[in-house]
Amino acid sequence: MSYLHSMTCHTEGIRAVAPVKWRGLDGMMSVFWEAEGLAGAKAYYLSPDPRIVIFFNDVSSHIRMTNRDGGSRQDRPMTRAIYVPAGVPLWTNFTSSHSFSHLDLHLHKDRLLRILSPSVGTSVARTALRRPVEVQDVAAIETLAGLLVDEVSNPTKHAVYAESLAGGIVTALLDIPEHDGEHADGRLTQAQMNKLISRVSARSDCRLSVAEMAATVDLSESWFSHVFKQTTGKTPLQWQLEKRITLAQNLLLDSDLSVASVAAQLGFSDQAHLTKAFRHVAGETPATWRRMRRMR
Repeated sequence: MSYLHSMTCHTEGIRAVAPVKWRGLDGMMSVFWEAEGLAGAKAYYLSPDPRIVIFFNDVSSHIRMTNRDGGSRQDRPMTRAIYVPAGVPLWTNFTSSHSFSHLDLHLHKDRLLRILSPSVGTSVARTALRRPVEVQDVAAIETLAGLLVDEVSNPTKHAVYAESLAGGIVTALLDIPEHDGEHADGRLTQAQMNKLISRVSARSDCRLSVAEMAATVDLSESWFSHVFKQTTGKTPLQWQLEKRITLAQNLLLDSDLSVASVAAQLGFSDQAHLTKAFRHVAGETPATWRRMRRMR
């Protein structure tokens, strides 16, 4: 579904020198401008959605930018590529006349989350969306932007191609941390562990995939596996297996179920599978463990 962006924009002394080229995509709008600004030209921009601006020429000696009204002491050279988070204002001022071209990417926040969250988790993605980015060395980003401008100007492929180019620009430009402040020490918080324990315990067989465990605490699967081992000393599957064996022990003590029935109830493939896992964790077979405990 195409997306219509909303932005407050006031400009003075800036004009387009060629027709604006644009294309609405799923959750994003791509707009290519060729324009010129006079010395003293200025502009103000404010959008409720995030946006990316990529210049195809160096404008750092001609345009200055700031996020504070009247903040001349806070202004700085405009870089080749910038990411402006939602709700962050931007003022620009031309110190000399200059012709330029740039690609604007207006992005719905939810679309950005859909691009980033599967790989880094929603929490880290949200952190990245709040961080402004200013980059002068655009290298690969400029290549992707040029391909996107070509497709915006003369569409030749399915929209998913243009959307994938935009996604590449997003991931190349945004400041994506390996983890956010909540996990800065490389460990899960107690609240996250409690959430995991509750989720696993709610399953009769104590079984969840690593992906499901990661989603429970809003982390990517790879980062979750890392911090989980840092926190518990075990891999997610080792930890989960111990939980299942504890449950098996409870059933062996508190019921007259056969070992085969316990195995079936806890999702083991057969009695042999449970016996092997049980011996690995508890050091004894289920039958021996039950007999020794009932003799006490």
